Amino acid sequence: MNKGALIAEVQKLLGNRTSKAAAERATEAVLAAVKRGLRRDKEVAVVGFGTFALAVRPARNGFNPHTKRPMKIGAIKTIRFKAGVDLRNLA
Repeated sequence: MNKGALIAEVQKLLGNRTSKAAAERATEAVLAAVKRGLRRDKEVAVVGFGTFALAVRPARNGFNPHTKRPMKIGAIKTIRFKAGVDLRNLA
């Protein structure tokens, strides 16, 4: 499912009276709220869905696949998602 399909699904779930533009605004608002929550609190938990959390991957040693020479890979910030119980039960 891509973003357009997600907006269409939100529109369908909100009912026939909801315009596509309103569904898009609602979807964008939720995504913006998740981004703000991650910046401010470092974690966003949605009960029944899952938890988004900031994490740091430590620096490590790797190798260049073209030259096979060793190289250092720097530490990076990333976002982890842990699915909630209700979401895990769908699979």
